[in-house]
Amino acid sequence: SFPQQPDRSMERTIDSCPRLGPQRHSTLTEPAIFASETSCDCRAPHEKLTIAQARKGTPVDRPVRVYADGIFDLFHSGHARALMQAKNLFPNTYLIVGVCSDELTHKYKGFTVMTEHERYEALRHCRYVDEVLRDAPWTLTPEFLEKHKIDFVAHDDIPYSSAGSEDVYKHIKEAGMFVPTQRTEGISTSDLITRIVRDYDVYARRNLQRGYTAKELNVSYINEKKYRLQNQVDRMKEKVRTVEEKSKHFVYRVEEKSHDLIQKWEEKSREFIGNFLELFGPDGTWKQVFQERSGRMLSYALSPRESPCNSPPPSQGSAPTFSFLFSHFRSC
Repeated sequence: SFPQQPDRSMERTIDSCPRLGPQRHSTLTEPAIFASETSCDCRAPHEKLTIAQARKGTPVDRPVRVYADGIFDLFHSGHARALMQAKNLFPNTYLIVGVCSDELTHKYKGFTVMTEHERYEALRHCRYVDEVLRDAPWTLTPEFLEKHKIDFVAHDDIPYSSAGSEDVYKHIKEAGMFVPTQRTEGISTSDLITRIVRDYDVYARRNLQRGYTAKELNVSYINEKKYRLQNQVDRMKEKVRTVEEKSKHFVYRVEEKSHDLIQKWEEKSREFIGNFLELFGPDGTWKQVFQERSGRMLSYALSPRESPCNSPPPSQGSAPTFSFLFSHFRSC
């Protein structure tokens, strides 16, 4: 028998270039690699491409290197869809994702929920990412683009004002290296944080109940007591609700049993009444028996047996018997 071939339908294929150094072959079961000093050790000049050329699938000897950067805090489906678009911009794309460090992010944008190392790891496990570049620069310089042999930069087309600039991607757009992606409506890191802030009390109470301390949650002493009291009230409500549900179930069972008993009682009652009427009704068995017995008694009283022929006649002076008087009455 032939040996079974491994299923390679989920392989992550990293395109190789004859003019590049050795490329690592990995699968989708493995995370994307972290960028080294430069992951494109190309020994030939890196020719500049136009978007039209890249969309036609040229050059044929190497993939188009696309760069997408961001903070990627609370990595969500909106981030993944943007990277999916970047990966599918051209027939043969190698996607490099730059992630800014905590220092740069806190300086230019604000505090993050996830640390930079958590954000790096989140990006490594996205199926569309071929390479993660840590401590990415806030503004892309020509030197950075040349160092990493980047052909195009992918980002949504909304001007991104930061670091004293109205649009940090303005010079990339002017150089013809910018390729726009579409934002996913209804989901963003700011939206997720807004939901958490809106329902802060709910999450604080839940985490206190799970064993987190008030210090870890940055909750004051008064609020901690309030949340714990609310948790106790909720537990009592839940117990009362459970008792009510059990009581309703018990009442339902009693009603069901009562209904069965009443139904059986009605059936037995109908059977008893039917038997009673059959026995004592106008045409019942008891009346027929009574009539038969009464008829026999009356017949016996009206037609007694005759005296034997050899019985002696009544003596004179003795009182006449009932039979004699009755026979005499009939003859008259």
